Amino acid sequence: METPDIRTGLGAIPPHCRSIKTNGRRLFVDGDGRGPWARRWRDLQVLYADDLGGASTLSQFQMDLVATCASLRCELEKLEGKLSLGEDINLDVFGRLAGHYRRICEALGIERRKRVLPSVEDYVASLTDEAAT
Repeated sequence: METPDIRTGLGAIPPHCRSIKTNGRRLFVDGDGRGPWARRWRDLQVLYADDLGGASTLSQFQMDLVATCASLRCELEKLEGKLSLGEDINLDVFGRLAGHYRRICEALGIERRKRVLPSVEDYVASLTDEAAT
């Protein structure tokens, strides 16, 4: 069988010739994806994609970075949970994960944005305006 030209897109490749992951039928090599780690990972993917304008606006490469970012965050949360219980963790691994996580967030364009909060006077004025209507 001849290898398809990847530049033609997936539409040219019949579904039975694509991987199960590409067809959306499986997310993990092992397991069923219903455990707490997998649920948190999916939640984070959706949240991160929403922060970037929604999954429909992202390229596959960006979605893969979002998945990697979610994986790193899940592992960081596991380690943070162990710390909160007073357990020892490998701080070198924790620091490396945190650094990789930050760099992927930067690559995706996720950054802290300053929130503009109204002054006390503006807030009180908005409350009186709402009460008047």
